[in-house]
Amino acid sequence: MNEAAAAAERAARTAYGKLVAAIARRTGDITAAEDALATAFARALTHWPKSGVPAAPQAWLLSVARNAAIDTARRRATETNDTATLTLLAEEHHMAKPDHDPRLGLVLAASHPAIAPEVRAPLILQTVFGVSAHDIAEAYLIPPATLSQRLVRAKAKIKAAKIPFEPDPDDAPTRLANARDAVFALYTVARAAPRDEVANARAGDALAIATLCAERLPDDPETLGLAALIAFSEARQPAARDGSGRYIKLSDQNVGLWDAALLTTAERWLASAAAHRTLGRFQIMAAIQSAHSARRHTGTTPWAEIAAFYDVLLAMMPTAGVATARAAAHGNAFGKPAGLGALEDARTGKLCPDNYQPYWALRAHLCEGEDSEIAYTTAIALSRDEVVRAHLSALAEGSGHKRH
Repeated sequence: MNEAAAAAERAARTAYGKLVAAIARRTGDITAAEDALATAFARALTHWPKSGVPAAPQAWLLSVARNAAIDTARRRATETNDTATLTLLAEEHHMAKPDHDPRLGLVLAASHPAIAPEVRAPLILQTVFGVSAHDIAEAYLIPPATLSQRLVRAKAKIKAAKIPFEPDPDDAPTRLANARDAVFALYTVARAAPRDEVANARAGDALAIATLCAERLPDDPETLGLAALIAFSEARQPAARDGSGRYIKLSDQNVGLWDAALLTTAERWLASAAAHRTLGRFQIMAAIQSAHSARRHTGTTPWAEIAAFYDVLLAMMPTAGVATARAAAHGNAFGKPAGLGALEDARTGKLCPDNYQPYWALRAHLCEGEDSEIAYTTAIALSRDEVVRAHLSALAEGSGHKRH
């Protein structure tokens, strides 16, 4: 891939949502914004190989997309020429402000009560965060054609109903609450993917939107809990890889590398959420991360406390991820047999499918002998991240299981 194509792909995967939001926020037409941006990317692939990649690729793309959107508005005569030009110019100027993030408006539009609940999160994932429809369909176990139809209808609904990107204060809490699942889904997908620029950018996007939601809705405990959860996890990312890029498990991370300021923010959000005395799943997950983070002060991890939190969380969220994490916590708190028992309960309870990599990775740690070797082999084969594969291979060899 040449430099121009690589730069265009990087912009598409790391700034797509911000660019779409910047164009659509004033016009209310998400489809037209996506079409204009597609035109801008096509022109970039034509011009950049000849003229070189601009110093500010996102600004270049926004300018070209803006002009394409203005031309379309003029042709369709949906606005006066002056209005079409001025509204989009104003948005481009506003976007240049360092504290402005137009994606929140798009999140709020996609979270409107008029949008079908089952399509809100997929719509946010595609338009705000640039996740492909194919990846979304795969994550939600929806046929791609079905998902595409739902997304097209939702975008048309936003335009036809003139759903505002900046709702009335009374309407904002409902919309922000509707957006939580999408933000959490984005963060989960980003951190489960191989660690690269795109995954890091999407995780950063999730933290940014969660922060904006928490600031907009400071009295909603679950919104605060989500922001705290993501902040706790992101604060530890500097210690998640060593200088060679090798994976470092949480219990072995150098706490001195954790982002102390971000951890303080996370604790403040969690404390504010707890003050409402209304328990929710995001608060429980944040509390688990807070307990892990306590190691920087105490030197130890309170595994029994974490296991108890997971017991509550599993009742709220009977998912493969929660069940596996609960089994790991029980293994650390009460011994490997307890952890293995919890893990097998998850398997027999149909929570963990056969191809769920974390199940096999944990089973490899909890088992011994041939069972452990089989589990390591399966976990390595299912790992998408080369760094994780290398880490598991090293553990397997350390346990006496030679890799061939």
